[in-house]
Amino acid sequence: MKKHGKGRIINITSIAAKNGGGVGSIAYAASKGGVSTLTKGLAKDLIEYNILVNAIAPGVISTPFHDKYSTLEQRAKMVEQIPMGREGTPEETVGSILFLASKHANYITGEIIEVNGGQLMS
Repeated sequence: MKKHGKGRIINITSIAAKNGGGVGSIAYAASKGGVSTLTKGLAKDLIEYNILVNAIAPGVISTPFHDKYSTLEQRAKMVEQIPMGREGTPEETVGSILFLASKHANYITGEIIEVNGGQLMS
């Protein structure tokens, strides 16, 4: 990217980076907090090379992870906290990623887009 004089880095963090995650997910939340901080730090360090660094932070997304590790009860409790009243889908995260990769985001760097159905409004 430096050689070409431009580029985009789009990281995937999580709502857990801001809310500490669910019970038993401290390590996950801490690692995602690191990704969020890395995003902002890299945005500052790489802007001189015209490399834009941003991230998306999904909330509760219906994935095989939740199918395997979250009980139906846990998932129902999570959904209660989401104003849209449902889990998101992987496909619903794609639009934010495509936007950040597009020319329409040429003046955006160091940002984290929340994709969580209104669960966290910052």
